[in-house]
Amino acid sequence: MTRIAFIIIIAFLGALAACDENRIYEKNKTFENKEWLADSTQAFDFKIKDTTLTYNLYYNIRNTISYPFQNIYVQYTLKDSTDKELDSQLINNDLFDPKTGKPYGDGLGDVFDHQFPILKNYSFDQAGKYTITLQQFMRRDTLPDIIATGIRLEKVTEDNIAEQ
Repeated sequence: MTRIAFIIIIAFLGALAACDENRIYEKNKTFENKEWLADSTQAFDFKIKDTTLTYNLYYNIRNTISYPFQNIYVQYTLKDSTDKELDSQLINNDLFDPKTGKPYGDGLGDVFDHQFPILKNYSFDQAGKYTITLQQFMRRDTLPDIIATGIRLEKVTEDNIAEQ
């Protein structure tokens, strides 16, 4: 895929995301050399203003078709502003169909985007800053062909309850 096509795709996805009224926070971090190192914990800070709402929290992965595994293990940890751990779990998600090898996610060319749920219908007890960290937990210290990871926080609405 050419660099120009990649830039056009990113701009298009950015325009689509700008129209999303449910999104509270979304950020992705790109990895240098398309490699996620095991000791490279990615931290994302976001603020909760309204504790009367419930939220969905997702993590994003962007990988190439050359990613050498069918799945990915990711450890997440959610902490409040006092550094108190609220939730933590090791989760496993498939990036490719185990039988056919066909990539899951939204793709164009050899790049695929995935969004996996972390917490659904989650209520925050207090307004303030929260931090979520993501760390890859595969059997390799260097995980190749991972372009980026990130998180998305959205408020729960009637529309996205139906999608669950």
